[in-house]
Amino acid sequence: MEGFLQRCSAAIKGSAEGSSGIHVILGNEACDLDSMVSSLAFAYFLSKTSGSSGKTVVPVLNIPRAEFPLRSDNVFLLKESGVPPEALVFRDEVDLAGLHRAKRLMLTLVDHNVLPSADIDLEDAVVEVIDHHHLERTPSMSCSVTVETVGSCATLVTERIHHKAPEVLDRQVAQLLYGAIVLDCVNMAPEAGKVTPKDSQLSCLLESRFPDLPPRGALFQSLQSAKFDISGLSTEQILLKDMKAVSGGDLRLAVCTVYMTLDVFLQRRSLQQELCEFCHKHRFGAVVAMTISFNERSEPHRQLAVYSSSTLYREEVSQALEKSCNPSLSFSPMSSPFNNIKSYLQGNALASRKKVLPILKNFLKEWDKKQVHCGEAEDFEELDDHVDPTGSPSFADDARPRCFSASRHHRRRLLGTEDSGMEEDFQVPATPMNSLVEGCPLDAGLPRISAEAILEKFSCMGGEAGENKDGNWPGEQ
Repeated sequence: MEGFLQRCSAAIKGSAEGSSGIHVILGNEACDLDSMVSSLAFAYFLSKTSGSSGKTVVPVLNIPRAEFPLRSDNVFLLKESGVPPEALVFRDEVDLAGLHRAKRLMLTLVDHNVLPSADIDLEDAVVEVIDHHHLERTPSMSCSVTVETVGSCATLVTERIHHKAPEVLDRQVAQLLYGAIVLDCVNMAPEAGKVTPKDSQLSCLLESRFPDLPPRGALFQSLQSAKFDISGLSTEQILLKDMKAVSGGDLRLAVCTVYMTLDVFLQRRSLQQELCEFCHKHRFGAVVAMTISFNERSEPHRQLAVYSSSTLYREEVSQALEKSCNPSLSFSPMSSPFNNIKSYLQGNALASRKKVLPILKNFLKEWDKKQVHCGEAEDFEELDDHVDPTGSPSFADDARPRCFSASRHHRRRLLGTEDSGMEEDFQVPATPMNSLVEGCPLDAGLPRISAEAILEKFSCMGGEAGENKDGNWPGEQ
């Protein structure tokens, strides 16, 4: 596989000058072990079977290279399998949009079945999907879809290779696939609620074909220990280690798997400030932190926290999770040392992030509809676009995001440039104004608009009686 990866890297480096097509096998933006292995193994299979229509097949890990060391279980399995990380291709090293504009891109998605909103322009390049999550994709004649809710996407990749070209399955590829299946299915323990008969069948197939694979229990413990090793990581790195982003309207959520108990997480020094800085830096309105730990019988223990400096965002997200019936998360409130963090014991310990994400996506779709409805009030335009005719700074010149984002969102919807309820790369939209209110340390020193001023502005939007002679808000200079 090392020679294959080196050819892939060379193809990407020369892609700017070349004219040949590139078939990218793209994992999801969390880049967990299952996503990475599925991308590598399926790309290797296609390269050996000419299943790529003559294009160069390249597996792409859907994170920046600088973040890869945070995926400690990925790093461990690559080392054990003899795959050098420097031979891999990362998302920040390939211009997918440029290749697509040049009509040189084909995309296969593994371990996810819809593109994030940031990549939606690449949609017509998608030719195949292999995934084990809930199907969100609209059927299309141009895209082959294999979606089955097994424990690991690597199970489906193993099945495809075994049926189509079993000779491609060498020991190195087998160890990568085996490690991903064993870790995702929690050592094939039924108590964890992950493993399916197909996962067991394909893992046994790998064991029988390659009897010198590492013992299952020992491999699982090594991978699990590496995955849960967060020593020396900052709060930002802990959140980025296994994160997916979803958005709808003006609200963007980070949904992070955190590998410690919630009690330990909440005791981190300067946690409030670090969460606020994380949201500000990466443009999130709220963080949903899903903590996980396991007992000696491999049974999961889950807790969940919702952080936002906005009471509105925090309460709306929390209520959506509390009220969910499909599945019910069986929440029990826990005490929290911080007013802007709501904490829960999750009674339904089998509801992993894969099952919680659809709840949040449905909530965000409803949120998006509310934002569009609010945006139909065109009177908000005056506040977005208002500039003091004297040339002095006014609210419209403020570099901070505007309060009245619903109106701008509505315009984007009319133009067809906004998608809702989609998972996305975590580098896209604007910070909601509410992320800099209600005690966030980052709002220190920023000018404030009083509630009275806002009410007065609303009261005079139909006329000019409430404005001063310069057209400014009351109290503005």
